Amino acid sequence: MFNLVSALVGLVALALGLVALVPLLGWLNYIVIPAAVLGAGIGTLSGSNGGRNLNLFVLVIAVIRLWMGGFLF
Repeated sequence: MFNLVSALVGLVALALGLVALVPLLGWLNYIVIPAAVLGAGIGTLSGSNGGRNLNLFVLVIAVIRLWMGGFLF
């Protein structure tokens, strides 16, 4: 059950993260990062690794995108 919730949070964060890849919308990563951390935390409680790995992937992509934009956009 925790894996399903984690995967759903990860999919929402991934959708927002894809929007945040558009130039000047990088500030949206400040919403994506906490959502991905929350999803990874929920995924840690699960016996499976799928949801957690999805959230960690989204987290890494969001942090790299935010870093490339100078932590502004």
